[in-house]
This record gives sequence, structure tokens and C-alpha cells, in this order.
Amino acid sequence: MTRRRHHEEHENHERWLVSYADFITLLFAFFVVMYSISSINEGKYKILSDTLVGVFNQPDRAIKPIPVGEERPLTTEPERMQDEDNARDQDPSKALQEITDSVRAAFGELIKAEQLTVRGNELWVEIELNSSLLFTSGDAIPNDAAFTLIEKVSKILAPYENPVHVEGFTDNLPIKTAQFPTNWELSSARAASIVRMLAMDGLNPARLAAVGYGEFQPIADNASADGRARNRRVVLVISRNLDVRRSVSAVGSAHAKPDSALQRAGMQPAPTPAAQVSAAGAVNSPSPAL
Repeated sequence: MTRRRHHEEHENHERWLVSYADFITLLFAFFVVMYSISSINEGKYKILSDTLVGVFNQPDRAIKPIPVGEERPLTTEPERMQDEDNARDQDPSKALQEITDSVRAAFGELIKAEQLTVRGNELWVEIELNSSLLFTSGDAIPNDAAFTLIEKVSKILAPYENPVHVEGFTDNLPIKTAQFPTNWELSSARAASIVRMLAMDGLNPARLAAVGYGEFQPIADNASADGRARNRRVVLVISRNLDVRRSVSAVGSAHAKPDSALQRAGMQPAPTPAAQVSAAGAVNSPSPAL
């Protein structure tokens, strides 16, 4: 009787490759998912980052009450006199023309697309931006493109000391949210966001101001979508001096007239911080507007 021969099964030593391949596939899928949900709004991140850095670098401000006049280190007399001499040497009217030319050269494409407008006279220059360039609908947080755009504007304005105020405008469609009960709050918040960005880019905060006009100064008919889009705007107004800035901001650049009263305003640019703060650290009271 013959004996059956048993065939020995060879053990597969490469079965681990199947598990390894599954592991690598799952790991790849994990990183793809993590990357896809990691995109952030650069504008919101930059504002949050700058706020946190400011708080932790200056802990005294977080625990002390806000003073009426912010104390600043006093400059030495030679430095203060040099700053005043430089301010007197600067011709604000010439500066306005140089700013106008620089903006037109830097933003030619946006001007052609009617997304940005530059106009002015011997007393002030207006840089009008469509809100869609800077913000999403119904929000005052700058979008990613706004930081690049405002940074370019800041570089143009940095060599000059002319006062700047930012005007915010909306269309007549009502907004009613917890953050913005009316268009007043939305327009003011948008203007303040641009002012803060200008200061973050190095402009002297003493030069800056923000004002919101809501829907009450339209430049187009709100009955059409195109008209409402034109009315949603932000205007940077660079003035010849502080008196002109106060007069223009009181009524809005769209309604201000370069009349004889403004023509008689002095030729001084915005003062430097050292000129605005007395030896005791108190802020000097502003001169009355014309």
C-alpha cells in the first residue's frame, strides 16, 4: 500500500506588504484631509496675531485702565526741532500731486477696471475703493487681497505727513445683525479696519481718522444693482492739513467744496507725535475747525 505524499505549503513571507500598503494609503488620506481643512483667512489670522503680540508684549496695558492721554517717551530737543524743520520744508500741495501720480502709476489696472478711482484738488486727494476689493458682503474683516492693496497704498503715503481719514459707505439695503445693527456700524467698522491696517503698515496713527456715513451719501442710484455696488465703497482722503481734514470729514468728501474758507487754511501738515504731546504727557487740545 503506497503512502500519500503530503505537499508542504510554503509560508508567504511578504504578507506584511499588504498591511503596509494599507497603512501608507490611510496615512496619505489623513494628511490630505488635514491639509484641506487647514486653510485659513489670512486677514483674520494677521489681525488676531498682531493683537495677541501687542497684548503679550505690553502686559501693562492689559491690566491698567486706559489713560486719557497715552504717555509716550519724550524726544530730545534736537530731534523735535529736526522733525519740525522737515515738516515746514514739506509743501503739502506738492505732496498731494505726488501722491496722486504715484497712486495712478501703481493701480493703473484697477483704475481701468473702475474698481479704484483717484481724484482731488489743491486741498485734498481721494482714493476711492470698491468695497468688494476689501471685504466680503456684510462683513468688516479685510479679505486676503485687502492686505496687499492697502500695503501698497501705505508705501505711497509713508514719506508724507499729510493727514488721512478713511470714509466708509454702504448701499441702502438694511443690515441687522448682532455685530452690525445698522449700516452705520458696518460703514464705521470698515473704515476703522482700513485705518488699523494703515497703522499696522507703519503710518503714524496721529495722521489717521475713521468715519462712517452708512447709506446716506450715495453717489449712484440704489434702485439698480450696479448703483448699489458703486455706493458700497471706502474712500481714503489725504488732506493738505488738519483743518482741511476736519472740514472735509464733517460733511464727507462727496459734499465738501474747496471754497475760500478752506483756501485760507494754513499749509502745515499733520504734526508729529512729539509736537502733539506736552512735556507733562497730556495731549494738546485741537485747534478749532474752520
